[in-house]
Amino acid sequence: MRPEPDVLTERRPWGAFEQFTLNEPSTVKIIYVEPGQRLSLQRHRDRDELWVALDPGAVFEVAGRRTLPEVGERVLIRAGQTHRLGSDGPAVRVMEIAFGNFDEDDIERLEDSYGRA
Repeated sequence: MRPEPDVLTERRPWGAFEQFTLNEPSTVKIIYVEPGQRLSLQRHRDRDELWVALDPGAVFEVAGRRTLPEVGERVLIRAGQTHRLGSDGPAVRVMEIAFGNFDEDDIERLEDSYGRA
């Protein structure tokens, strides 16, 4: 199991930045969820994912636990853990950083509102 990624925060005269990865294989996506919609309940064999809420109204479901994160709040999803991302009303964006071998075919869908499970 990979260690939890260290998020470096560095202050600068103009403000600050957060560094999520440094010289390691990773895939970064911004996921857009339409109002009231949700992704499939799924898990992955070969990758961990770090989600960062970019808008209010996101819903994180990880290992059966449902949370309504604040903007900027993060959750680490380990390979094998069930997870689902959704919207509690408005359209939302979530940054996803995947660590490990990234392949969309690695998705095991357990439940899906669109008939893909």
